[in-house]
Amino acid sequence: MKYLVIGIACLITFSSCTKNFESINQNPNQISDEFLKQDFNLVGSPFSGMIFNLNGHQIEEDLCYDNWMGFMGTPTDFVGNVNNTTYYIRWNSYWGRIYGSIMSPAKQVIQLANENNLPLFATWANLVRILGISKLTAIHGPVIYTNYGSTAASILYDKESDLYPLLFKQLDTIQTDFAANQDYPGFKKFDPTLYAGSIPKWMKVVNSLRLRLAMRISKVDPDMAKTEGEKALSDPAGLIESNGDNFTNSLLGQIMPVAQICYQWDDTRMGGVMESFMVGLGDGRISKYYAPVTDASLVTDHPLVPYKGVRNGAYINAKADHVPFSKVSDDFNKVQTRRDITAAEVLFLKAEAGLRGWAGAGDPQENYENGIKQSFADWGAGGVDAYLANSTGKPINYVDPIDSRNSFTAVSTITVAWNNADNNELKLEKILTQKYLAAFTQTLEAWVDFRRTGYPKIPHVAKNDSNDDWGVIPVNQWIKRMPFVNGERTGNAAAIADAVTKMGPGAKDDIATRLWWDTGGPNF
Repeated sequence: MKYLVIGIACLITFSSCTKNFESINQNPNQISDEFLKQDFNLVGSPFSGMIFNLNGHQIEEDLCYDNWMGFMGTPTDFVGNVNNTTYYIRWNSYWGRIYGSIMSPAKQVIQLANENNLPLFATWANLVRILGISKLTAIHGPVIYTNYGSTAASILYDKESDLYPLLFKQLDTIQTDFAANQDYPGFKKFDPTLYAGSIPKWMKVVNSLRLRLAMRISKVDPDMAKTEGEKALSDPAGLIESNGDNFTNSLLGQIMPVAQICYQWDDTRMGGVMESFMVGLGDGRISKYYAPVTDASLVTDHPLVPYKGVRNGAYINAKADHVPFSKVSDDFNKVQTRRDITAAEVLFLKAEAGLRGWAGAGDPQENYENGIKQSFADWGAGGVDAYLANSTGKPINYVDPIDSRNSFTAVSTITVAWNNADNNELKLEKILTQKYLAAFTQTLEAWVDFRRTGYPKIPHVAKNDSNDDWGVIPVNQWIKRMPFVNGERTGNAAAIADAVTKMGPGAKDDIATRLWWDTGGPNF
């Protein structure tokens, strides 16, 4: 009897304990799936992080194409002054950001959206995937896209000539879905851009991205480029052509990367190439991008415009030598958004499209001048009318007052004022030089343009440490791509070997192999 009473008591106790077992044992700091399903949280909450991670930080951007294109220069002698900026690869991590912070959560969003009958969130996630992968392929070439998520022992890469048609086709589907649901309110709570969930605004992103990608392949596949470019230009949803429509990303309360690298770490400064262009052309945006120096002895060559940059791939003996050079503007310590696709970029794309004879592009001069006006307005810079009329100012020679090995004679002799008598080659150089100058803090497309066209004309790195480890860049050439990441080289070696064959005859997984659209051929 004693044991029976004890047993009954235990059963009563056990029953009462297990009655609320789920709620009692749930982690109070973990949000339940049921809660997340409310107001679309389950599928919407990842978007702020995914969109934030479209852009990189120090080792993805600042020590790569920010430096290679001369927007920024490092005063720091990283790894004995032999590093990415001097064409010896030490850091290579944008791959991990795209796959870990965009492709992976986007895959989960698409799955959950389909399971919960929320197809537009799947559409939106697919657009963010395309935004991310279109950047990654511009860095490496072949990428894992159609086979992403495969559990096969060897996960094959997409060939670039297969990837771009697929991306265009997916943009078609996305635009069709958006066009049928323009009043859909579900994105508003989760949209970290200034669009506040507006699908018509996101439709402009689709068209602008299509135009960007069409221009990227304009030399290697001009027919596809023209077809896709004209589709973007004629779509009734329109393009990003005014600053109010700019695609900007929230920093989610974090400091702008270039400001953190500059002010907190003292590891980046104004680029010497930008000094050459902006001082020589009398560019009013210089004070919006950079801070003046306080030591007048650094700018004796142009004392009235007190900005001094660090050469791309510079010789750096000691960090203290170049730290007094121009920082970025202090304003970047306060901003809470970051540009991704701007009206200026789209107008310059239209200007080039006009030169290439694409229907609906409009007048190249009008788009060129409006691109400059939109950029000046976007940055709050004055003097745009005088700038547009400047037909004599040219990039200046660069002088490094600390180490003369970094000084260079200006390669470009371009001016600002449009001249209809110029040939298309010179007009293209003007367009892409101004597109370059407008691209500050969003510089990947400037590296793309430079590789596909040779514009703007910039100097070679001062110090070229390329060798057989990562590929040799001749003294009269520039870096072409980033190698595949080491994790893939060791963990997916067969697929890497296959990817290299997809880059064409004689290709190597090195920094000297051209990407598919980088033909090296004439621009017209």
